[in-house]
Amino acid sequence: MEIVKRGVQKELTDHLNQVDPTGSIQFTYEEERDGSLPFLDTLLVRKGDGTVKLLVFRKSTHTDQYLNFESHYPLHQKLGVIRTLLDRCNAVITEAPDQQLEVQHIKKALTRCGYPNWTFKRVEQQKKRTKQKESSKKQEEKARCMVTLPYIKGVTEPLERVFRKHNVATAVKPKTTLRSLLVHPKDKQPDLAKTDCVYRIPCMSCEEVYIGETGRTFGTRLEEHRKEADNLNTTKYTRAQKRQAQKEDKKSAITDHAARKNCVIDWEGAKFPLTDS
Repeated sequence: MEIVKRGVQKELTDHLNQVDPTGSIQFTYEEERDGSLPFLDTLLVRKGDGTVKLLVFRKSTHTDQYLNFESHYPLHQKLGVIRTLLDRCNAVITEAPDQQLEVQHIKKALTRCGYPNWTFKRVEQQKKRTKQKESSKKQEEKARCMVTLPYIKGVTEPLERVFRKHNVATAVKPKTTLRSLLVHPKDKQPDLAKTDCVYRIPCMSCEEVYIGETGRTFGTRLEEHRKEADNLNTTKYTRAQKRQAQKEDKKSAITDHAARKNCVIDWEGAKFPLTDS
């Protein structure tokens, strides 16, 4: 944000927009209207005595639609909606009367989203307890690790309490969403049709594993390996010819392995992408 003299806003903005020849970066400006000037979520209001107070700014298109209380989400996330809006109110708004009006607006909007009165009281109680525990929390050791749990009502909450007793932090995510059910922007490509990959082919007779790389499709490269190995097994050799064939270098190390150690390759166990599963 930059404060400039009246009447030079357009000239300055045009100059800034000419700096980038590609036009990818574009600057805009806001002018004061009726003694107020919006900036992000903040509305700066000029008072009669020349001082400035701050309010929460909402666009005219704002709908006050938040996470519905009946949604399949854990309770602490729904309470977090209330807590976030109240924290913004306390952090942004500078005068107590305006804060009270904002709190009334928040409660009215969330009530339309299904939030009962007890949720607001719960958040107020949590804030009081948080202030009392701030000093003790600083002395607590950090969580050992973080565990992400799918949210299943009535199951996830007890699990969180168990993890908390063992000093393990938890995060919750929805198990099923409308996006996962309805949105499929691309058909899933089968592994054999994927390109530019690193793959592994295990041996069925020993513990060795072949690691390969190809820029073509995985299925094409795998079929080449299989054909070369099959040709080796079907060719009839005399004993001398077989010993000589075992000494020769083949097209790939996997064929060499099958020829020299008389091993059977686990083609069905070939994996892409490279993984231990």
